[in-house]
Amino acid sequence: MNLEIRAFLCLTDNYGILVHAPETGATASIDAPEAAPILAALGKEGWTLTDIFVTHHHADHVQGIAALKAAFPQARVTGPGREAATIGALDREVEEGDSVFLGPHMAKVIAVPGHTLGHVAYWFEADKLLFAGDTLFAMGCGRAFEASPAILYRSLLKLAALPDDTQVYCGHEYTLSNARFALSVDPDNAALQRRAETVAALRGAGRLTLPTQMDLERATNPFLRVGEAAIQNSLGLAGADPAEVFTALRERKNRS
Repeated sequence: MNLEIRAFLCLTDNYGILVHAPETGATASIDAPEAAPILAALGKEGWTLTDIFVTHHHADHVQGIAALKAAFPQARVTGPGREAATIGALDREVEEGDSVFLGPHMAKVIAVPGHTLGHVAYWFEADKLLFAGDTLFAMGCGRAFEASPAILYRSLLKLAALPDDTQVYCGHEYTLSNARFALSVDPDNAALQRRAETVAALRGAGRLTLPTQMDLERATNPFLRVGEAAIQNSLGLAGADPAEVFTALRERKNRS
């Protein structure tokens, strides 16, 4: 049976995401940005929280853990071992190559340092689902807060190598602003132009823009296209190493 997904906003622009295995009733929250909307969504569906899969330690991804555990004491909190001391509430520490289960559904843990040093993503290969946290966004990527942009770029390449039809859920609803920035550095990209129009319509109607898909990201996300002449020329870095181009692009986005 297919995993069921519910996505909704928490705080201002964080995504709350519930993943439900109908075979067993197991339900995971991807991160815990704000307890109240997550609890409301669980109540609406009649689901019992069994797991919290944490991607990284930032407060807007973990601050709801305590309240969720108070409501569902049996829920197991899984997250990156490299950030266990900062998160402070992990029942299981994971790293690259580990596997986690939601009912019969298995997710592989992918280490994606850059935004934070211990950041992980969860890839349900058979279900064609990736929960990328703040590493990969729709038409964007996270800031390189705790490692060099080159390290973040290598992490993005790991995710970009996943199959075309991988459905991607990220940590924030940044898609409209990301589309505007992408067009500023890749204005002649027809696929990007079409996608920007679609995203503007969705947000104008108050609708969410996730999930995205990996082949769509490779076609429209400038941070995955730094080896393309169009991006390099836009930055005045024709023929440069892609990691150098990525660094310049991330710095430009930081200033935008």
